This record gives sequence, C-alpha cells and structure tokens, in this order.
Amino acid sequence: MGAKIGKRAVLLGGSIAALFAARALAEGYEEVVLVDRDELIGVREARRGAPQGRHINGLLAAGSRTMEELFPEITAEMVRDGCPLTDLAGTVRWYFNGIPLAQTRAGLTNVAARRPLMEYHVRERVQAYDNVTFMEKYDVLGLVANDDNSRIVGARIQPHGRDGEEIVLDADLVVDVTGRGSRAAGWLTELGYGRVEEDATKIGLGYASRHYVLKSDPFGKDHSIIAVASPDRPRGCIFTKTDHGTVELTIYGILGDHPPTDPEGFTAFAKTLAAPEVYEAIVDAEPIDDPVLYKFPTTLRRRYEKLGRFPEGFLIIGDAVCTPNPVFAQAQTLAVLEAKALLAHVRAGKLPSSLDFQREVGQIIDPAWEMTHAIDLSFPGVEGHRGAKLKMMQAYMQRVIIAATADPSVTEAFMRSAGLVDMPQALMKPGFMMRVLRTSSRVMAAAKG
Repeated sequence: MGAKIGKRAVLLGGSIAALFAARALAEGYEEVVLVDRDELIGVREARRGAPQGRHINGLLAAGSRTMEELFPEITAEMVRDGCPLTDLAGTVRWYFNGIPLAQTRAGLTNVAARRPLMEYHVRERVQAYDNVTFMEKYDVLGLVANDDNSRIVGARIQPHGRDGEEIVLDADLVVDVTGRGSRAAGWLTELGYGRVEEDATKIGLGYASRHYVLKSDPFGKDHSIIAVASPDRPRGCIFTKTDHGTVELTIYGILGDHPPTDPEGFTAFAKTLAAPEVYEAIVDAEPIDDPVLYKFPTTLRRRYEKLGRFPEGFLIIGDAVCTPNPVFAQAQTLAVLEAKALLAHVRAGKLPSSLDFQREVGQIIDPAWEMTHAIDLSFPGVEGHRGAKLKMMQAYMQRVIIAATADPSVTEAFMRSAGLVDMPQALMKPGFMMRVLRTSSRVMAAAKG
C-alpha cells in the first residue's frame, strides 16, 4: 500500500455496502472504523438490521466481477463453503411474458450465496486489514461539522440499548452507508445545504421467501428459474439453488398483490406463476422455514449530485442514495461499483471534492435506474410520466425479449446489459437492432400462424 491520504475514515453502517467501501478506504487511511447497531463479527445468519437478509439477494455479473477484483479468490472461497456458481445467460431459466428465453453460456458468472453468508465472507476479508475496526452495537446520532459547516469532521454515536454517554468520533472522512433509512438528507438540510431532491415511484411491491430441501429436481442443468412479472402476468418469482444443498424461493407481486405468509397460501400463490415447475417442485418439498414477507412500497433515489453545495469530508453511497426495484438485484452491484470508484481515487492519492464524487455516484446509478424505472412504468397501475422516448424504449425492449426467446446471442447481449457489464446503449447498435427486429418479427409471425 502507498502513503495514506488521511488518518481516520468512519463508515456509518456495517452492511455489505459498508464492507465494500471499507475495503477501498483501508488503502488510504491509517484507521477505518465501521459503526453499526448490530453484532457483526462472526455472524453467518440474517441480522435484525438487515431484514432483506432473509430473502434472495445477489450480485449481478458486473458486481461479481468487481467483488473478485476487490477480494481476489473470494468466489472460490464461497464455492468451497458450499455455494454453487451460475451463469446469468446460460444456467438461469428466464421466463418473460410466460415464455423462456434461449440460453447460452456467456461467462456472466455469479456465486449463489445467501446474503448473510456473502456478508460473512466479505466481512472476514475486511477484518483481515489491521487498520479496520468494527464498533458493534452503537447507534449513529448525527454528524459533527466545523464552525462554518463547510466540512464534516466526525460523527456522534452512542451505545445501542445500553446506558452510555455520547461519543464523538473525529474523522477526516465520514461515509454514510446506513441504507434506505439514511438521515443524511435531513442532516444536510439542518447544516444549510438545502433540500435534497428525491425521485420515487410507488410500485407496491411485496415479496415472500421460503427455503426448502427438494425431493425432485426441477432445475436439470440449470441453477435458477426466474419468472419475471409483466403487465399480463403481474406475479413473479426467483427460485434458485443456494449454499449447502438448499433452495430459496422468493415470490412477489406488485401494487399490493402480495403473496400470503401462511404456508398454504404461499404455495397456492406459487401455483399461479408462469413457471409451473416451481409449484410442482415445492408442493411436496421439505420446507426449512415459514414464509417471510418484505414490503417495498416505493423505489427511491436521492439526488445528492444535484445540490449546489456539499460539505467536504462526507460521502453517501449504497442504498442511502438509491434503492431501485429489488426484484432486479441491482443494489449490491451498484454498491460495489461505487466502492471501486472510491478505491480508484484512493490509489490516485487524493479524493475528489465530495460533490464531484456524489456526481460520479449518480453516473454509476443512472443506467440501472433508467432501465428498471422503465420496467416499473410498463405496469399501467404504476403512476409516473410516460413520454414518447420511454414508450419507444419499452416497445423496443419488448422486441428484444421476443427475439431472445429464439436467439441465444440476443439473450447474451440482453443479460450483459441487465447484468451491468455493458451499458444499455450496447442494445442500440444498428446491427444488433436489425437482428432484433428480424428475429422478433419472425417469432411473432410464427405465433400468429
């Protein structure tokens, strides 16, 4: 490691996004401190502070590749710990509009670990840094600014659920990775930085998850079965092999059509899915737990990059900035891509201004946000502006999906974009668009005839 650029960096939060950021900052600061209200060290199961840990989580292809860059051989470590590997285009059985896509091995690999187990492995790697400290079971109270509020110089914390005095952690850099419940927007307003603009879309999503040991094999050569909800089929699922021989099933519905949490109702909901093999596999399977429901009423993006001013010594990343539709599994990948950007600045020997970095975070988020926002607005009951550009994009993406049911190369290109490996513009190249239009026209004509 090179010369340090600061004495102490404090991360408010201990989630996987915080761990990725800690990995980046460990190269640049003499001390890195993670503060969280939960117990973290050695935990391999879902934490109270991470309720989504009971549900399917995962990195997209770009996220998996970046995690491997930050922590070499971590994928192999998780495989040795019982986690299978998958290929986003080759071993996932995708259903769109009730029809499976053509498959092809495309090198879009990912390790299928439950979120608590992935967090455990990443945390173990971060713990190995001598200059990283975990302050467990502490509440974050707020920021500490200098006299004119132009710089954040620390954070106020207090023991969680215990009698204890407030502690001030002095810091050269404070990073908010407290997730969707972040209070950073309010803190900035109190410090005189104005109101933070927010983009939100009410999708009324609810998803329930359950784990099983199967008595039959619905997967064959595949690793996962994913039925994507559409306006005609507004219920979906993610059914996947995971660590240590178990399978996870998450089923979901939007606009208040949430799966029940009683076992019978959960199974009946699964019977309505576009992938019939899911119901057939679970109806006589051995359940490991009862269904657990998580409600996600709105997507949310806080536009810190649009502020005219921003205090130095303070950054906000991960879900604290953006929580897109979780069905598309983008959040963890965005977090690790943001950490990679942070590491690049650390290795260059100097962080940019805080506002410039928030703008960089915004640019990382843009493609993923625009993609899933367009999908959310394809459901007529979801409120939002549908301009001509959006409608054209939605119509073209429908043609991409239709073409992908017959052409594995279209599936590969589509999944490279969905996996954030390629920018969405890759699907707009003239040669590719001609292929999509020809193939989709042929498929549509065959369906009519």
